[in-house]
Amino acid sequence: MRTIRVELGERSYPIHIGSGLLKNIGAYCQEAGFALRSPLLVVSDSTVAPLYLPQVEEALRSQGYQVVTHIFPAGEASKSLAVYEDVMTTAIQGGLDRHSAILALGGGVVGDLAGYVAATYMRGIGFMQIPTTILAHDSSVGGKVAVNHPLAKNMIGAFYQPAMVVYDLDTLLTLPPRQVSSGLAEAIKHGLITDEVFAYWCREHAEELLALDLEALGYALELGCSIKAKVVGNDERENGLRAVLNLGHTIGHAIEAVGGYGVFLHGEAIAIGMAGSALLAAKLGRDRAIYEETVSMLTALSLPIRLPEQYSEDDLMEAMKHDKKFKEGKMTFIIPEAIGSVSIVNDIDEQLVREVLAQLKKEDNPW
Repeated sequence: MRTIRVELGERSYPIHIGSGLLKNIGAYCQEAGFALRSPLLVVSDSTVAPLYLPQVEEALRSQGYQVVTHIFPAGEASKSLAVYEDVMTTAIQGGLDRHSAILALGGGVVGDLAGYVAATYMRGIGFMQIPTTILAHDSSVGGKVAVNHPLAKNMIGAFYQPAMVVYDLDTLLTLPPRQVSSGLAEAIKHGLITDEVFAYWCREHAEELLALDLEALGYALELGCSIKAKVVGNDERENGLRAVLNLGHTIGHAIEAVGGYGVFLHGEAIAIGMAGSALLAAKLGRDRAIYEETVSMLTALSLPIRLPEQYSEDDLMEAMKHDKKFKEGKMTFIIPEAIGSVSIVNDIDEQLVREVLAQLKKEDNPW
């Protein structure tokens, strides 16, 4: 088992990564300090729950925990205020108190939603992330929890750190290929922002990663979590440095919002956004090779780099203006300076962004 720590003073917590960890989840809850006398709420979705919820319930009850469960329909559309209210209702009816905790068993949608419930139930109770997707190695670390508004992704949320992240690699073996690629988008993102060697490693080992080789996955997830943990430890509430983790997210979130959170998976939208950021970098005078290498890495991981024709520039620009990174009428982008290095660039001209969106629709190389 690999263990990484997110260093945040008294709110520091471990990330445990390894195989077969679910069977010991009760012991991890005790390690996290969750009280036996208060009910635990396990939140999962309709895809993950049939696979792993019975094992988690058994492991918790064997340690003496009372368990309440809530299962909601899988998919980004469930990351809503309506489903948030449903989970809150389950928590209240289940008798959760101030010493209770919520366990998020699933991917990024489950973690974000359950985390926001934990942050707001009785003004905050215990919380554990149990990610079951590759993508969630990013979302489960760092304490960003939220639900979506129809006009903008993650607009309603909080910074609320978990007590622990328990990452059982065996849960990844049931992922369909599209989910695997989507998750690897966030892994390659960590390389692109801060670790050139890791970025090229991901491309060189794309075949093993896509085939769910646990040794390769374990290494990639450990490194990705380590990179994010370091960034979060230095800037928990995104006052500066942490913004670099948003590479590709300005365009990516707009794609998700315009598509109604159902067309592209999160990692797919972010991949198109990262291609767009690299294209924007070239337009701002950076080396064109950055775009070419970025596209090569994304396509090696079976990720999309083109924007469908039906996504209008007007709709995407409007969605971007609702993004949290749109400030005082100015657009902020994370711009690659090289593979493994990015900068935060403010006051990006809207027309330049429109040109990038138009070029992303082209089937051939936009150059």
